Amino acid sequence: MKPSETVLSIAAGSIKARERMKDVVIETPCLRSKAQPATESGLMLKCENFQHTGSFKLRGAMSKLSTLPTDMPVITASSGNHGIACCHAAMTTGHELTVVLPENVAKAKLALIEGYGVRTILHSRDASLCEVHAKSLAADGSYSYVSPYNDPVVMAGQGTIGLELLEQLPRIDNVFISMGGGGLISGIGSVLKAHSPGTRIIGVSATNSAALAACMEAGRIVETEHFDTLADGCAGGVDENSATLTVSIEVIDRVIHCSEAEIGDALYRLAWTDKMVVEGAAALAYAAYLSDEAAFAGQTNVILMCGANFDRSKIAPFLTRP
Repeated sequence: MKPSETVLSIAAGSIKARERMKDVVIETPCLRSKAQPATESGLMLKCENFQHTGSFKLRGAMSKLSTLPTDMPVITASSGNHGIACCHAAMTTGHELTVVLPENVAKAKLALIEGYGVRTILHSRDASLCEVHAKSLAADGSYSYVSPYNDPVVMAGQGTIGLELLEQLPRIDNVFISMGGGGLISGIGSVLKAHSPGTRIIGVSATNSAALAACMEAGRIVETEHFDTLADGCAGGVDENSATLTVSIEVIDRVIHCSEAEIGDALYRLAWTDKMVVEGAAALAYAAYLSDEAAFAGQTNVILMCGANFDRSKIAPFLTRP
């Protein structure tokens, strides 16, 4: 089926975004996993954990801020990584920035954000409520609001990962991408469906916080219950009328749900096999591959290592077990 105009527009926007931020965002490596023989190359890790700020979020933040006037203050909401990314982007562009974060934000992420010297506001324990609060503060025109995901310019920024993958690999059968608000998977999915329609987009949802998956199943935005998850970067709800929902429904070929135990197992495997200590949201994508490994045998599989800004106390028990 031919991609929709929305998907093609995001894919085209990714090409423009890549040019705008080429001096700030690095091209991250796509590495063969050590979990397979050296003669095979079927399991690849796209290492956004090596990106400046430690996650893919810099791409979307820089894509958006590079289009905004620098004399207007910017406000955003984040569970951590998007806030860190906006801090780095604002340092580059010169924007004055305020970040609204949940009260239970990972301590390491909060410390990184505060280290940039920006204004922070802790609000509730729900990332989606933080977004509502940030948008309310911007409603009178005092700020430009930067969504973590619900913006085609942000999605196009994340889509630059897809452009790099197309250059790095001659063939891609499956890409495993963790799902939060949907900006990452919508951006990458749009690029790959536009330029490599045979590539399957596997969306991965944490069972404890599965808002986008529930919305996709319902075909509309629905309220879901959220529990603490190792994949805290994917936690929270989805904006009412979020553009990511329709794009996700179009580009995602399969959704896999993973439990906390499966995420913990993936953290352990990545640390001791691939020598990578990543955050739970990155391990979530790997957990999906491990959950049905036989189904993907003999294919080129890419795991999106979306970030490495973890809370040490939270993941340490899963790294040091016998």
